[in-house]
Amino acid sequence: MNLLNQIDESASVIRKQISGTPKIGLVLGSGLGILAEEVENAVTIPYDTIPHFPVSTVEGHAGQFVFGRFAGQMVAMMQGRFHFYEGYSVGQVTFPIRVMKRLGIDTAVITNASGGINKDFAAGDLMLIRDHINLTGQNPLIGPNHPELGVRFPDMSNAYDRDLRELAHRLANQLSIPLQEGVYAGLTGPSYETPAEIRMLRQLGADAVGMSTVPEVIVAKHMGMRVLGISCISNLAAGILDQPLSHQEVMETAERVKESFSRLVREIVREL
Repeated sequence: MNLLNQIDESASVIRKQISGTPKIGLVLGSGLGILAEEVENAVTIPYDTIPHFPVSTVEGHAGQFVFGRFAGQMVAMMQGRFHFYEGYSVGQVTFPIRVMKRLGIDTAVITNASGGINKDFAAGDLMLIRDHINLTGQNPLIGPNHPELGVRFPDMSNAYDRDLRELAHRLANQLSIPLQEGVYAGLTGPSYETPAEIRMLRQLGADAVGMSTVPEVIVAKHMGMRVLGISCISNLAAGILDQPLSHQEVMETAERVKESFSRLVREIVREL
Protein backbone atom coordinates (compact mmCIF):
# COMPACT_ATOMS: atom_id res chain seq x y z
CA MET A 1 0.00 0.00 0.00
CA ASN A 2 1.51 3.36 -0.99
CA LEU A 3 1.71 6.45 1.21
CA LEU A 4 -1.40 8.10 -0.25
CA ASN A 5 -3.53 5.03 0.45
CA GLN A 6 -2.17 4.81 4.00
CA ILE A 7 -3.01 8.46 4.66
CA ASP A 8 -6.53 8.00 3.30
CA GLU A 9 -7.11 4.84 5.36
CA SER A 10 -5.97 6.50 8.59
CA ALA A 11 -8.02 9.65 7.92
CA SER A 12 -11.09 7.55 7.11
CA VAL A 13 -10.92 5.69 10.44
CA ILE A 14 -10.64 9.01 12.30
CA ARG A 15 -13.45 10.75 10.38
CA LYS A 16 -15.89 8.00 11.39
CA GLN A 17 -15.30 8.84 15.05
CA ILE A 18 -15.39 12.65 15.04
CA SER A 19 -17.97 15.27 14.12
CA GLY A 20 -16.99 18.44 12.32
CA THR A 21 -13.79 19.31 10.51
CA PRO A 22 -10.77 20.35 12.61
CA LYS A 23 -8.86 23.32 11.21
CA ILE A 24 -6.01 23.60 13.71
CA GLY A 25 -3.62 20.84 14.69
CA LEU A 26 -1.50 20.96 17.85
CA VAL A 27 1.48 18.73 18.58
CA LEU A 28 2.05 18.70 22.35
CA GLY A 29 5.64 18.04 23.43
CA SER A 30 7.11 16.38 26.53
CA GLY A 31 5.08 17.27 29.61
CA LEU A 32 2.89 19.72 27.68
CA GLY A 33 -0.07 17.40 27.06
CA ILE A 34 -2.07 19.17 29.78
CA LEU A 35 -3.83 21.27 27.11
CA ALA A 36 -5.71 18.24 25.85
CA GLU A 37 -7.63 18.13 29.14
CA GLU A 38 -9.30 21.43 28.19
CA VAL A 39 -10.86 20.14 24.96
CA GLU A 40 -14.67 20.23 25.04
CA ASN A 41 -16.76 17.36 23.68
CA ALA A 42 -13.48 15.51 23.39
CA VAL A 43 -13.11 12.40 21.28
CA THR A 44 -9.97 10.50 22.23
CA ILE A 45 -8.44 8.11 19.69
CA PRO A 46 -5.40 6.10 20.85
CA TYR A 47 -2.69 5.90 18.21
CA ASP A 48 -2.66 2.11 18.36
CA THR A 49 -6.23 2.04 17.02
CA ILE A 50 -5.36 4.05 13.90
CA PRO A 51 -4.00 2.10 10.90
CA HIS A 52 -0.33 2.75 10.02
CA PHE A 53 0.32 4.85 13.15
CA PRO A 54 3.35 4.21 15.32
CA VAL A 55 2.99 4.28 19.14
CA SER A 56 4.59 6.74 21.57
CA THR A 57 7.09 5.16 23.96
CA VAL A 58 8.40 8.23 25.82
CA GLU A 59 7.41 9.34 29.33
CA GLY A 60 5.25 12.46 29.13
CA HIS A 61 3.67 11.42 25.82
CA ALA A 62 0.17 9.97 26.31
CA GLY A 63 0.00 8.47 22.82
CA GLN A 64 -3.39 9.60 21.56
CA PHE A 65 -5.27 12.08 19.41
CA VAL A 66 -7.82 14.34 21.11
CA PHE A 67 -10.42 15.95 18.85
CA GLY A 68 -12.97 18.55 19.90
CA ARG A 69 -13.49 22.25 20.60
CA PHE A 70 -10.74 24.29 22.22
CA ALA A 71 -10.80 28.08 22.63
CA GLY A 72 -13.77 28.22 20.30
CA GLN A 73 -12.07 26.29 17.49
CA MET A 74 -12.30 22.74 16.19
CA VAL A 75 -8.91 21.20 16.85
CA ALA A 76 -6.91 18.00 16.70
CA MET A 77 -4.33 17.61 19.45
CA MET A 78 -1.52 15.10 19.35
CA GLN A 79 -1.06 14.23 23.01
CA GLY A 80 2.36 12.74 22.45
CA ARG A 81 4.48 12.50 19.33
CA PHE A 82 6.97 10.12 17.74
CA HIS A 83 10.74 10.46 17.54
CA PHE A 84 13.42 9.13 15.22
CA TYR A 85 15.37 7.89 18.28
CA GLU A 86 12.52 5.51 19.17
CA GLY A 87 13.49 3.51 16.09
CA TYR A 88 10.85 4.92 13.75
CA SER A 89 11.69 6.23 10.30
CA VAL A 90 11.24 9.96 9.68
CA GLY A 91 8.36 8.94 7.41
CA GLN A 92 6.61 7.30 10.36
CA VAL A 93 7.46 10.21 12.67
CA THR A 94 5.78 12.68 10.32
CA PHE A 95 2.89 10.48 9.16
CA PRO A 96 0.38 12.05 11.62
CA ILE A 97 1.06 15.50 10.14
CA ARG A 98 0.06 14.19 6.71
CA VAL A 99 -3.10 12.68 8.17
CA MET A 100 -3.98 15.96 9.90
CA LYS A 101 -3.71 17.79 6.60
CA ARG A 102 -5.94 15.20 4.93
CA LEU A 103 -8.52 15.78 7.69
CA GLY A 104 -8.68 19.46 6.68
CA ILE A 105 -6.16 21.05 9.04
CA ASP A 106 -4.24 23.94 7.50
CA THR A 107 -2.50 25.44 10.56
CA ALA A 108 -0.18 23.53 12.90
CA VAL A 109 1.00 24.65 16.34
CA ILE A 110 4.02 22.47 17.08
CA THR A 111 5.47 22.51 20.59
CA ASN A 112 8.44 20.87 22.24
CA ALA A 113 10.64 20.82 25.31
CA SER A 114 14.18 21.87 24.44
CA GLY A 115 17.55 22.69 25.95
CA GLY A 116 18.56 26.34 26.12
CA ILE A 117 21.78 27.26 24.33
CA ASN A 118 21.40 31.03 24.43
CA LYS A 119 22.93 32.13 27.74
CA ASP A 120 20.25 34.80 28.10
CA PHE A 121 17.63 32.06 28.40
CA ALA A 122 16.50 30.44 31.65
CA ALA A 123 14.78 27.13 32.34
CA GLY A 124 11.04 27.76 32.09
CA ASP A 125 11.26 30.34 29.30
CA LEU A 126 8.98 29.98 26.28
CA MET A 127 10.67 30.50 22.91
CA LEU A 128 8.98 31.09 19.59
CA ILE A 129 10.89 29.22 16.89
CA ARG A 130 11.97 31.66 14.20
CA ASP A 131 13.93 29.12 12.13
CA HIS A 132 15.62 25.77 12.51
CA ILE A 133 18.88 24.01 11.70
CA ASN A 134 18.39 20.39 10.63
CA LEU A 135 21.33 18.41 12.02
CA THR A 136 19.59 15.04 12.07
CA GLY A 137 21.11 13.85 8.80
CA GLN A 138 17.54 12.93 7.81
CA ASN A 139 14.81 14.46 5.68
CA PRO A 140 11.28 13.01 5.53
CA LEU A 141 10.92 14.04 1.88
CA ILE A 142 13.70 11.75 0.63
CA GLY A 143 12.28 9.18 -1.76
CA PRO A 144 9.47 9.36 -4.31
CA ASN A 145 7.53 12.63 -4.27
CA HIS A 146 3.74 12.55 -4.49
CA PRO A 147 2.59 15.74 -6.28
CA GLU A 148 -0.78 15.36 -4.54
CA LEU A 149 0.99 16.05 -1.24
CA GLY A 150 3.39 18.80 -2.28
CA VAL A 151 6.10 19.96 -4.62
CA ARG A 152 9.42 18.13 -5.01
CA PHE A 153 11.47 21.06 -3.66
CA PRO A 154 9.44 22.96 -1.04
CA ASP A 155 10.56 26.44 0.02
CA MET A 156 11.58 26.68 3.69
CA SER A 157 12.38 30.41 3.88
CA ASN A 158 9.23 31.08 5.95
CA ALA A 159 8.93 27.68 7.61
CA TYR A 160 7.73 29.25 10.85
CA ASP A 161 5.02 31.62 9.70
CA ARG A 162 5.93 35.29 10.21
CA ASP A 163 2.33 36.43 10.72
CA LEU A 164 1.69 33.73 13.33
CA ARG A 165 4.84 34.75 15.21
CA GLU A 166 3.68 38.38 15.26
CA LEU A 167 0.30 37.24 16.59
CA ALA A 168 1.99 35.19 19.33
CA HIS A 169 4.16 38.13 20.40
CA ARG A 170 1.15 40.46 20.54
CA LEU A 171 -0.87 38.06 22.67
CA ALA A 172 2.08 37.27 24.96
CA ASN A 173 2.46 41.00 25.60
CA GLN A 174 -1.24 41.30 26.43
CA LEU A 175 -0.98 38.35 28.83
CA SER A 176 2.31 39.61 30.36
CA ILE A 177 3.99 36.33 29.45
CA PRO A 178 7.70 36.75 28.59
CA LEU A 179 8.37 35.24 25.18
CA GLN A 180 11.80 34.62 23.70
CA GLU A 181 12.41 34.01 19.99
CA GLY A 182 15.23 32.05 18.40
CA VAL A 183 16.62 29.29 16.23
CA TYR A 184 15.99 25.64 17.09
CA ALA A 185 18.63 23.01 16.29
CA GLY A 186 17.22 19.55 15.67
CA LEU A 187 19.36 16.50 16.48
CA THR A 188 18.42 12.84 16.65
CA GLY A 189 19.11 12.06 20.32
CA PRO A 190 18.44 10.16 22.47
CA SER A 191 21.70 11.05 24.23
CA TYR A 192 21.92 14.65 25.29
CA GLU A 193 24.51 16.80 23.56
CA THR A 194 28.07 17.13 24.86
CA PRO A 195 29.39 20.50 26.04
CA ALA A 196 31.55 20.65 22.88
CA GLU A 197 28.49 20.06 20.69
CA ILE A 198 26.64 22.84 22.50
CA ARG A 199 29.55 25.23 21.87
CA MET A 200 29.43 24.27 18.19
CA LEU A 201 25.66 24.82 18.02
CA ARG A 202 26.03 28.25 19.61
CA GLN A 203 28.60 29.15 16.96
CA LEU A 204 26.14 28.00 14.28
CA GLY A 205 23.52 30.41 15.62
CA ALA A 206 21.24 28.03 17.54
CA ASP A 207 19.39 29.28 20.62
CA ALA A 208 17.82 25.97 21.65
CA VAL A 209 18.28 22.28 20.85
CA GLY A 210 15.95 19.30 20.80
CA MET A 211 15.14 15.91 19.31
CA SER A 212 11.86 16.57 17.48
CA THR A 213 9.88 19.19 15.50
CA VAL A 214 12.19 19.63 12.48
CA PRO A 215 10.88 16.63 10.46
CA GLU A 216 7.28 17.55 11.32
CA VAL A 217 7.74 21.13 10.17
CA ILE A 218 9.35 20.03 6.90
CA VAL A 219 6.36 17.80 6.12
CA ALA A 220 3.85 20.46 7.21
CA LYS A 221 5.43 22.97 4.84
CA HIS A 222 5.58 20.35 2.08
CA MET A 223 1.80 20.05 2.39
CA GLY A 224 1.21 23.82 2.44
CA MET A 225 0.39 24.21 6.13
CA ARG A 226 1.13 27.31 8.21
CA VAL A 227 3.31 26.50 11.21
CA LEU A 228 3.84 28.12 14.59
CA GLY A 229 6.60 26.56 16.70
CA ILE A 230 6.92 27.03 20.47
CA SER A 231 9.72 25.59 22.62
CA CYS A 232 9.57 25.29 26.37
CA ILE A 233 13.16 25.79 27.52
CA SER A 234 13.14 22.92 29.99
CA ASN A 235 16.80 23.01 30.98
CA LEU A 236 20.02 24.75 30.06
CA ALA A 237 22.11 22.65 27.68
CA ALA A 238 25.28 20.75 28.57
CA GLY A 239 28.22 22.76 29.83
CA ILE A 240 26.25 25.88 30.77
CA LEU A 241 25.55 24.73 34.33
CA ASP A 242 27.74 22.33 36.29
CA GLN A 243 25.12 19.61 36.60
CA PRO A 244 24.01 16.53 34.66
CA LEU A 245 20.96 16.64 32.36
CA SER A 246 17.91 14.44 32.90
CA HIS A 247 14.46 13.84 31.42
CA GLN A 248 13.07 14.28 34.95
CA GLU A 249 14.20 17.91 34.87
CA VAL A 250 12.42 18.35 31.53
CA MET A 251 9.18 17.04 33.01
CA GLU A 252 9.47 19.14 36.17
CA THR A 253 10.04 22.35 34.20
CA ALA A 254 7.10 21.60 31.89
CA GLU A 255 4.93 21.15 34.98
CA ARG A 256 6.10 24.50 36.36
CA VAL A 257 5.34 26.49 33.19
CA LYS A 258 2.18 24.67 32.09
CA GLU A 259 -0.10 27.50 33.23
CA SER A 260 1.57 30.26 31.19
CA PHE A 261 2.10 27.88 28.27
CA SER A 262 -1.59 26.91 28.32
CA ARG A 263 -2.77 30.53 28.55
CA LEU A 264 -0.66 31.59 25.60
CA VAL A 265 -1.59 28.68 23.33
CA ARG A 266 -5.27 29.04 24.26
CA GLU A 267 -5.33 32.69 23.19
CA ILE A 268 -3.36 32.00 20.01
CA VAL A 269 -5.85 29.31 18.97
CA ARG A 270 -8.77 31.61 19.81
CA GLU A 271 -7.37 34.25 17.42
CA LEU A 272 -6.63 31.92 14.51
